[in-house]
Parts: sequence; C-alpha cells; structure tokens
Amino acid sequence: MTTLTGPGREVLDMSFFQDPYAVYDRLRVEGPVHAMRTPDGIDVWVITRYEEAKEALSDARFTKDFSGVPDIFAQQSTGVSAHEGYTDILTKHMLFADPPDHTRLRELAAKAFTRRRVEALRPEIQQIVDGLLDTISAAGEVDLLRSLSFPMSMAVTCRLLGIPPADEDAFRTWTETIFTTNDPARMNEAVRGVDQYLVDVIEAKRADPADDLITALINAREDGDRLSDRELVSTCALMFVAGYETTASMVGNAVLALLKNPDKLAELKADPSLMPNAVDELLRFDGPVNVATLRSTATDVTVAGTTIPKGQFVLVSLIAANRDGEKFPEPARLDFTRPLGGSLAFGHGIHYCLGAPLSRVEIEVALSRLLARFPDLGLAREPETLQWRNSLLVRGLSTLPIRLH
Repeated sequence: MTTLTGPGREVLDMSFFQDPYAVYDRLRVEGPVHAMRTPDGIDVWVITRYEEAKEALSDARFTKDFSGVPDIFAQQSTGVSAHEGYTDILTKHMLFADPPDHTRLRELAAKAFTRRRVEALRPEIQQIVDGLLDTISAAGEVDLLRSLSFPMSMAVTCRLLGIPPADEDAFRTWTETIFTTNDPARMNEAVRGVDQYLVDVIEAKRADPADDLITALINAREDGDRLSDRELVSTCALMFVAGYETTASMVGNAVLALLKNPDKLAELKADPSLMPNAVDELLRFDGPVNVATLRSTATDVTVAGTTIPKGQFVLVSLIAANRDGEKFPEPARLDFTRPLGGSLAFGHGIHYCLGAPLSRVEIEVALSRLLARFPDLGLAREPETLQWRNSLLVRGLSTLPIRLH
C-alpha cells in the first residue's frame, strides 16, 4: 500500500484509500509523525497518534492561513498548483484562517448557525428521511448512498441555507466535482458555478430576506462588524460543501459498520435509547474525514522528537487518531457503552466543526428511521467488494448496495 521514495519519504498509492487503517496501524507503531507523499505527488507530514494529533489541531505553529499555500506548492516543484478560484472562493472563511481573523469570522458565523436553528430543523429532517424511505420501500435492493444519505444531506443543507429544492441537482454536481476531481479545469468550473450562484442568492436574500442561514449570515453583527461580500460567499460555500459531503458519507459508513457487526446492530435495535452513544462511537470507529484540512508549519515544529521544517504541509489523520489503542482500548471494536467524548471526528480546538450538532442530528435521524422501517436490511454485496472513494479528505464509500427486506 505504500512504497519508499527518497530518504525517509513514503508514497501512498491508490490502494491506500481502500484500507487506510492497515497503513495507519503500522505507522502508529513506528511513530507519531511521518514524512509521506500523497497519491497526487504532494509532500506532506502525517500525524497518526491521538495525543500528538489532538495537540497539533490546536497548535498555532501549524497555521491554517491559506495565503502561503501556493508558495509551498511552488517550492515542491511537483507540477501541482493551488487551483485558481479555489484559493479565493473556498478559502476566505474561518477554516483557512488563524486568529484574530478566525475568531472574528467564527463569532459572526456562530451568531447565525445556532443550536436553536439546528434543533428547529429536526422535524423537517425526519420528514425528508421518511419521504426518501417511502420512495424506496417497495424496492428489493438499493444503493443506500444515492437513495438516502446523499439526497437527505443535500436536502437538509439546502433547507438550512435557504436554497430552493430545484437547485439541489446543480449543487450536488458542483460539490462532488470539488471533492473528487484531480482536473484543475473541472475544479475551477465547479468552483465558479458555486461562486456565481451564491453571489446571486445573497443578492436576492438582501432584497427579500427569509428565515434561513444565508439571511442570518447577511444580518450577523458583532460590535458593528459584519461579513464582507466575499466572506459571505466563502462562508456559505464552506457550510454547504463541508456539511453535505461528510454527513452523507458518514451515514454510509455507519450503516456498513452496523451490518458488518450484527451483534451491535441487534443491540441497537433492541435498545434505541443507545442511538446517541452509538452515533458517537460510529463517528470514532469510521469517521467521514480521513485527514483534517490542510495545515502548514509557520516555523520549525518538533513533535515527539521529529522536527518538521518551516513551510511544510501537515496532515492530521483524524481516523488514525481515533483508532489509537493508547486512547481507546480495543479501538477496532464497536462498543456503544464506551465512555463518551474524546473522538476527533469533528476536529479539536478553535477549528472544531461548527456544524457538528447538525451532522449528529442527521445521522441519528437517518439511522433511527432506517432501522425502524427496514429491520431486516442487509448487505447486497460482500463487504470486501465495496469500493471507497479516492479522496484523501473524505472517508466514504462509492456505493452501498443494500437489501431492504
């Protein structure tokens, strides 16, 4: 799954995506920090152990400021470059900012994306899920990703932001392209599509406000401050792109984990009150984010005796950290009674996912409704034949064929 190249640098080949845990299990034994090269030729340092990962996620020496990223690409001379448009449209938000800019952007976004708004969506999420399950109820076999998890996540995200259902297909196409393509031209086309659409929607919401997140972001104030037009577009794009893909993938990961562990599935069906604990454990067991979004070293940084030079890309593997046996005993075993807390599935520190409460509600509703409606569901293919997406960021299946009855 990996090969050596150059002094001490290891290359991940495409088979890594099919079983990253086999690689991470070995790497954690060898040490917490590793010089590696991604399948598309980018030199990175990967952190794989829990304690070091958690510390790195809140260490200011690992900068999230995207402005220096093109220079690091150029220094590597790999032929890979930051995508035009990507560096503007999808990076002018809190996820690619350090304090004080991050603090300002997050506080403004948090005023709009409140827990009250999330909980108010719960009945609508239930209606969306039930409607999708009605549609497939007579089928013998379905791809659960295309029939439930992706349509649910898309519909919920659009309702949250205030995007009309008629535009869901366009957003689905743009988002899938952004997450999966290695073609800069296709990436730029998708990013420009998102950008222009959101510019138009924001203008329309200013003229005709509604009870939705985009309007709330337009109106968000903090000591007289507000989001600029470019920050508005980028923040809306972040909430859409990040929330849609990861939540949809997680529903698939969770269903697969349950079907591969029939004793745990039976336990959950026998006691539905375990669902909140089960969601937390399933997120730890096989979360939807392989590595946290890109960081780089603002100075030389020493981690567990290994010095990462200034101006290097750093990837913190969330799924590797969540399988660290030093933190989670028997990490490869599902345990719905495991003490809650500690999972890095949504990150840690100031960049902890703002959408985590909504994602948990979506996963919980989708699993609860699915298991209640189809108590005898099972895998329609052998688990080892399932294919995982070739994405370093998102940990998710390409398809999930399910027998409903």
